[in-house]
Amino acid sequence: MTATPAWPPQSTPRLYVPGPLSAGPITIDGPQAHYLVQVMRMKAGDPLKLFDDATGEWLAIAADVGKRRITLDITQQLSPRETVPDLWLCAAPLKKGRVDWLAEKACELGVARLQPVLTRRTVVDRLNLERLHAHLVEAAEQCGRTALPALAEPVKLAALLRDWPQDRTLFFADETGGVPALEAMRAHPGAAAILIGPEGGFDADERDAIRALPQAVGIGLGPRILRADTAAAAAVSLWMAAAGDWR
Repeated sequence: MTATPAWPPQSTPRLYVPGPLSAGPITIDGPQAHYLVQVMRMKAGDPLKLFDDATGEWLAIAADVGKRRITLDITQQLSPRETVPDLWLCAAPLKKGRVDWLAEKACELGVARLQPVLTRRTVVDRLNLERLHAHLVEAAEQCGRTALPALAEPVKLAALLRDWPQDRTLFFADETGGVPALEAMRAHPGAAAILIGPEGGFDADERDAIRALPQAVGIGLGPRILRADTAAAAAVSLWMAAAGDWR
């Protein structure tokens, strides 16, 4: 007996659409329509998965396909918006390419908020947040996520520490040594954030200011020297294993 093919197929393309979405018709134009029509060669009757970072993932069927726009019929909700672990990634901006990679991995690993932090040794003081958001969206589309990390405006380290919430642990990667990361994260469950410095690390005054914060916990990431983006991915992975949704 021939098995019934899964519907929608696993190969069905996914697209982020600012919501909220609901059952019914929706029209897509601009670059997204060009991608669906010219790149994906979508035809009437083809399925598409949509998500909106608000209501979850939906199944849509192409109803009218033109050269510059496409009308879809949203037929059903496939899943609600995923539950996201309460973890922020606070990281000094890196050079183009490295910061894009960091944003993609933050999304893939399940970070709830991406907070750029300006430090004295930060080599990049201006970020293209629109481009960074596009990388978050692309990562979510490819990895099946139904939630996007919130992307915050860059903030100076002093302001970040001054306004730090009392109920959130701040794990900071201390290149001078700290509690082994996994051990520290298991000892401090609950809402958390990870602070990663720039390529040159925090200077002595910044490190003292971070340590003076009652919620701050210095962590070590092993014996090897890690690039800032690698340190961020490693620390987030450890937190997900210790306190997040990898357990």
